[in-house]
Amino acid sequence: MSAGAVLVGMEVHLQLKTKTKCFSASPYHYGADPNTLTDPTVMGLPGALPVLNHEAVRLAVRTGLALGCRIADVTKWDRKNYFYPDLPKGYQISQYDQPLCIEGAIEIDDDEGNPKTVRITRAHLEEDTGKSTHDEGGDKSRVDLNRAGAPLLEIVSEPDIASAGEAVRYLEALREIVAYIGTSDGNMQEGNLRCEPNINLVFENGDKTPIVEVKNLNSVRNVGRAIEYEIVRQQKAYDDDNQTMENTPRSTRGWDDDREVTVHQRYKESADDYRYFPEPDLPPLEIDPAFVETERGALPELPRARRKRYCDDKGLSAYDAEVITSDPAVSHWFEAVLAGDPARDAKKVVNWMTGELLRHLNDKKIHLDEVGLTPEGLGEIVDLEAARTINTRTAKELFREVIESGASPAALVEERGLSQVSDRGPVEAAVKAAMEAQAQAVEDYRAGNEKARGRVFGAVMKELKGRGDPKLVNEVLTELLG
Repeated sequence: MSAGAVLVGMEVHLQLKTKTKCFSASPYHYGADPNTLTDPTVMGLPGALPVLNHEAVRLAVRTGLALGCRIADVTKWDRKNYFYPDLPKGYQISQYDQPLCIEGAIEIDDDEGNPKTVRITRAHLEEDTGKSTHDEGGDKSRVDLNRAGAPLLEIVSEPDIASAGEAVRYLEALREIVAYIGTSDGNMQEGNLRCEPNINLVFENGDKTPIVEVKNLNSVRNVGRAIEYEIVRQQKAYDDDNQTMENTPRSTRGWDDDREVTVHQRYKESADDYRYFPEPDLPPLEIDPAFVETERGALPELPRARRKRYCDDKGLSAYDAEVITSDPAVSHWFEAVLAGDPARDAKKVVNWMTGELLRHLNDKKIHLDEVGLTPEGLGEIVDLEAARTINTRTAKELFREVIESGASPAALVEERGLSQVSDRGPVEAAVKAAMEAQAQAVEDYRAGNEKARGRVFGAVMKELKGRGDPKLVNEVLTELLG
């Protein structure tokens, strides 16, 4: 029997961008030498007490608001007890029954391209664990406690995701949001965004396969692949062994990237197994409504809303809007170009940014803040070309110079006399000279060879030192070629 529905719920652990850890003054940043970012609180030494990081709370509240969550008036801390080598205290400070953020949503597109809402159950603040690494032979394991204690926001969705594609788009939307609001880098490769999809199938007769949580996913692509694999595996387990939610417990599986399969790790604990109880060393936290409203007012326009505005108000295509909003720095740069003159053609600005600017960044492997060109400078190039003061060829030459030097394009045009030739007299003289020099091309064109016209046009532009007005050149060419 084929599954009637796929249910996927997401647990995302988002590492917040603070300078120090969630409950201690120990610094945290990615890439430090192992076990150099620790302190007595992180290591769970006797007498060490936690102290809450206010910035972690602020970033958590900011993220919750961007996800449409209600912020709790009062939240508290709980001890989640379990033993791993990378959790020295033997428990994790987390939130159980009173999470900080409640009932939000992320809007994505379904597989047909229609808007779909994925509900968020909760988002709670907790501390991260350390990291264990194991040699391939299995004879040695190492523990790095640098990451232990870093602030995490665990974002838990309802099982509203119905395919691998929707799961990928959910994660991409979440990463875009946190990048725009500046609360996390959202980089899976560096471990500051970790995703654990919970997957099961529902059949028309009411049967459900047991929920499987997949861990060790280090890229958005692998999340999609793991879900696709689990759909096939769970269908087979149901068909061959009648594995259902009633007769098989929940389980945790890992992702084997080399074999592209999930592998069984353990059966899943229940909340009782963690022996939650209130954290005795941290009092409940009361959230000031004024603080919440200040954070709400500071939120920027979010990427999905910004894309819609670009399409509706600026006339951009969905593709162009997607490219421009894919990176908040690029989107802010685009906004700055348009702010210089609201009458500027947004589509022309996009063409310059995608065709020249972003290509330059990709080729050089650099960021926007490493180029000499400013939004004002690009705006000048767009205006000069739109006013037909310079032609496209000169505009591109200016761009290549200004992106390195940061000089004013308008000043360079004035200083070097780069304005395009738009007077009929000089253009007509150049056309006549080109027709004389390209007599064979003229003869070929008049005999029906359309391509020969290009040779004459090129000769005209050479006569005008590349600064001829293409529109006027073509008009005169048409008249004189006959």
